[in-house]
Amino acid sequence: MLAAALAVGMLAGCGAPGGNAGGDGKMTPVTLNEVAHSIFYAPMYVAIEEGYFREEGLDVTLVTGFGADKTMTAVLTGDADIGFMGSESTIYTYAGGTEDYVVNFAQLTQRAGNFLVSREPIDDFNWDMLRDQDVLGGRAGGMPQMVFEYILRKNNIDPAADLRIDQSIDFGSTAAAFSGGDADFTVEFEPHATLLEQKGDGYVVASLGEDSGYVPYTAFSAKKSYIEQNGEVIQAFTNALQKGMDYVQTHTPQEIADVIAPQFAETDKQALVTIVTRYHDQDTWKSDLVFEKASFDLLQNILEDSGVLSERVPYEDLVNTAFAQEAKK
Repeated sequence: MLAAALAVGMLAGCGAPGGNAGGDGKMTPVTLNEVAHSIFYAPMYVAIEEGYFREEGLDVTLVTGFGADKTMTAVLTGDADIGFMGSESTIYTYAGGTEDYVVNFAQLTQRAGNFLVSREPIDDFNWDMLRDQDVLGGRAGGMPQMVFEYILRKNNIDPAADLRIDQSIDFGSTAAAFSGGDADFTVEFEPHATLLEQKGDGYVVASLGEDSGYVPYTAFSAKKSYIEQNGEVIQAFTNALQKGMDYVQTHTPQEIADVIAPQFAETDKQALVTIVTRYHDQDTWKSDLVFEKASFDLLQNILEDSGVLSERVPYEDLVNTAFAQEAKK
């Protein structure tokens, strides 16, 4: 699956040739580094597969970073023009004193994309059932783990004292560890949650996206200098993304799955439809790409609650909504 994701991730955006962001008749190359290759990000893959980027004059090369730290490094070093990751990474970079910091210009998801999987089926799950249990979690400081802890605190559960969370297993390996017999619960992204169910090794009992509420989970960002010097490219990129957002808002999960299937050749078609349906039904994707201040404030609340942010950073510095506002007109 990793090899397949890498192979897909290196493909340039597909579709019929179209306009040009620079206006000279040539396609403008853009390297996009995504934090992971996931069905969770369906609108972006719709934009690739439907040729929306090429319609806007962009030749997009998609690279999978396999971690927000690697994606951020690619953006800061210039190996990527645009990064797609959790916005907490841009806050960490800004707070660390980076002069040419990374600015968010388009928000994609508004729900967490992971699910709580139980060893045994539970008909009437409630979060108190995690007390004194062993859970496979995510890395410290990452959005999956912080949202999980945010939900626990909302339910008056102390993540450090009321249960045992194993954060020693690499992202992407927790499902295999869970199948091997570790822990009572695991927190999984798709397709791992559905694959555990298909194998009979686990049962999805809760959606972190539904129980955490609307959280600005992932966004597109670029260095401040890149945005200043390449405004036409950022606008064209955001326009294409908005077309992808419009598509998922107006089409069925089956239709969405059909479009993005080439991006997930290793995933069974019925599993793909099941996963898209889960994300579609929990209102995962925004109708527009505007990263609102209330969402940014909530993100900083979560970071503060998790103990990884000692001083809040200014929304006006780290979020630029001009491109998203223009794209939705």
